[in-house]
Amino acid sequence: MSWTLYPATQFAAHAARWAECNRRSTASPLLEPDFVHPLLREFGNGDEQLVCYERQGELLAMGIVARRRRGVWETFQPSQAPVSLWMHAPGLNLSTLLAELTRKLPGLPLMLGLTQRDPQLEPRPAPGGCLRTVDYIDTARITLAGSFEDYWNARGKNLRNNLKKQRAKLQKEGVATRMQVSRAPEEMAAAVADYGRLESAGWKAQLGTAIHPENAQGRFYTAMLEGFARRGAAAVYRYWFDNQLVAMDLCIEGDGCMIVLKTTYDETVPSSLSPTMLMREECCQQLFAEQRFARLEFYGKVMEWHTRWTDEIRTMYHVNHYRWPVLLQLHAIANQRAALRGQRPATAPAPAQSLQHGNPSTE
Repeated sequence: MSWTLYPATQFAAHAARWAECNRRSTASPLLEPDFVHPLLREFGNGDEQLVCYERQGELLAMGIVARRRRGVWETFQPSQAPVSLWMHAPGLNLSTLLAELTRKLPGLPLMLGLTQRDPQLEPRPAPGGCLRTVDYIDTARITLAGSFEDYWNARGKNLRNNLKKQRAKLQKEGVATRMQVSRAPEEMAAAVADYGRLESAGWKAQLGTAIHPENAQGRFYTAMLEGFARRGAAAVYRYWFDNQLVAMDLCIEGDGCMIVLKTTYDETVPSSLSPTMLMREECCQQLFAEQRFARLEFYGKVMEWHTRWTDEIRTMYHVNHYRWPVLLQLHAIANQRAALRGQRPATAPAPAQSLQHGNPSTE
């Protein structure tokens, strides 16, 4: 049994094995080659390593790792990826796997980190020896069981009454609402362009993080959504007030769930209206009626508006493995001292902003 390392630039040659490893472990859409390959192409720097673990000819684990700084390696983690690019067969000892990989990586790695792990996909390992875990963020989901009426009646009165009033206001003003769902591969490029125009008119344009068809983000989402759409596993939701596009969701599907990757809305809409929430209500009605999926996943840090829609919240986590136990102890002491000084612990990266956002004044 051993680890083999390849340049991650050769991912395409190993995509079939990656897909099989995912199917036998996490089965997550976020780890499908259609997601990983464009992610590497647009956001990798060429130094990433594709790592493969085999025992008696059987592939049991795969991941993509990169050197973060001297002595520290971690999973490749662009902000566009909700979970880390790592998977291993159930029942394997993660501490043993990471210890063997640490010894195989170039140089003298002192720590190897697996970032943004999801307990929905893999139980959180118990700390001990050279391994510890660190809380990352809380994230939310909606279980799509039963009827929409039962789900909706279990929500708070404020949410239900607020959206009812908004619909009445729009109707009084003669504004027609409409939800459009695009699924075909040939529709994805135009959908990403629409999303970029909507996002570029808001606060993200000022930060330079908005999607544009010609930037890395735009190219990634277009290629990724086209790949999923070719096998019927992508959905782009547009929401309209008459002929005005006011909100959008970019989603992928698989393993019994729909994942909302990104959400944006028209910030020129009056603050008394919540286009993303109106869209979300109609989307949930449709998903409950169709019964195609077991859950709707949001990923990203739980915001106040998430708690109005669900009480299903779980904590994602990081895994840190140290070459020797004394390094874990020294790191813990350093983090305690940093906490006393009000600094962020070195083993706890800053939580990423939620990939979804809504009208902050009403949602």
